Amino acid sequence: MPAKTAITPTREENYPEWYQQVVKAADLAENSDVRGCMVIKPWGYAIWENIQRRLDGMFKATGHENAYFPLFIPMSFLEKEAEHVEGFAKECAVVTHHRLEPDGRGGLQPAPSAKLDEPLIVRPTSETIIGATFARWVQSYRDLPILINQWANVVRWELRTRMFLRTTEFLWQEGHTVHATAEEAQRETLQMLDVYAEFAEGSMAMPVIKGEKTAGERFPGAVSTYSIEAMMQDRKALQAGTSHFLGQNFAKAQDIKFQNEAGELQFAWTTSWGVSTRLIGGLIMTHADDDGLVLPPKLAPAQIVIMPIAKTDDDRGMVLEYCEALRTELQAQQYDGEPVRVRIDARDSRDRKWQWVKRGVPIRLEIGPRDITDNTLMPARRDSSERPAKVSRQEFVANIGTLLGDVQNSLFERARKLRDDATVRVDSLAEFEKFFTPKNADDPEIHGGLAYSHFVDSLEMNEKLKELKVTVRCVPIDAPEEPGKCIFTGKPSNKRGVFAKAY
Repeated sequence: MPAKTAITPTREENYPEWYQQVVKAADLAENSDVRGCMVIKPWGYAIWENIQRRLDGMFKATGHENAYFPLFIPMSFLEKEAEHVEGFAKECAVVTHHRLEPDGRGGLQPAPSAKLDEPLIVRPTSETIIGATFARWVQSYRDLPILINQWANVVRWELRTRMFLRTTEFLWQEGHTVHATAEEAQRETLQMLDVYAEFAEGSMAMPVIKGEKTAGERFPGAVSTYSIEAMMQDRKALQAGTSHFLGQNFAKAQDIKFQNEAGELQFAWTTSWGVSTRLIGGLIMTHADDDGLVLPPKLAPAQIVIMPIAKTDDDRGMVLEYCEALRTELQAQQYDGEPVRVRIDARDSRDRKWQWVKRGVPIRLEIGPRDITDNTLMPARRDSSERPAKVSRQEFVANIGTLLGDVQNSLFERARKLRDDATVRVDSLAEFEKFFTPKNADDPEIHGGLAYSHFVDSLEMNEKLKELKVTVRCVPIDAPEEPGKCIFTGKPSNKRGVFAKAY
């Protein structure tokens, strides 16, 4: 008989539904009254705040400043960059009127007299409106570089949505920078890719591959696009962040010019880069299990939850006092340069232990009169199913930073092992088809994942990928020069790309 789990169905039984149930059980978010949009609940938003706070510090450490730009973009701005508007046209929400009036049937309608002279686009991304602003800010080489980040929401009209992974409205940050030379802009692009990779691995405990996108996968209007790619537990890839070298394309479209040191007028070089609430989806699918969410300590809203246990009123007062004192001691300790985050859950609820299991809190403590008498604790780790061992209160408090670090590291190593075990080098089309076709797999347990293969971007490749529902994720930045033949066309190739089924 299979073991009972807090989440049904399990990952193995129905991965997409398991994901939805983890979101629900962890109380992260719910569907809203607006189709395709979500309500991010306090526990989910607290995770986003931790993501935001950590990333914001990393951006500022690399010289960037925060600003805010309009939600609405004049349609003519998008029209100036043809490739850009073509890339986003099908996803744009458009505002055409500025007032409502009664429709004569008890309802409302856009007032015909309030039609806008020019439609406004609800931003799907802000390159064009920010570029128009930069054109006013930039006059001389002395004004450069401009290093700006914006925390905002954007709207992309999605037909098929899934909470955190793909929603019509989502939260994100978008960096936009302006430089005097192509070399400086390229350095910026790769620097921010490194920032994203460092955050993903160091804070999210999610191993990633840094690479460059193929021409067909580039951001609309970019010269080159770089991404970090992660593998989820179902062996599908997730694009977790992107950084774009825009060349002079947007500078020419938005007239961002500056006078160089020789007194000559020239177009600037720009970049943009962003991550979104999709990271929470990646966090879930990297670490959660069949009992719910599992959070890395660096991003957990609470790193420890203390649950007092008492049968009488006298015991209850004593236990609560002990727990409050313990919380104060723990909060005085530090993990990763920050005070340890501790909550006390004193509710009289049979389900509270499992509520915190499903919410993914790294360490749980249940404390009763006997624990107080013995002056011992039994910390339960969310990343482990092993029976908790007794430890003295003093030892637990003194070593809490080390314990949280062990949880963080174990989650990263577990995710890295899963990815590495599902990564293969594929040197023939037959192998490639077999790897990505479940019914033909010799061993379903190791089927699918990341395939490193030689390729040449071609019609033949794109048709085969479409048939198999596979995409080329990127060409790894650290990929060595390696002579070979494209598995799709037989043409010469000097590097391998990463291929996977993806979100």
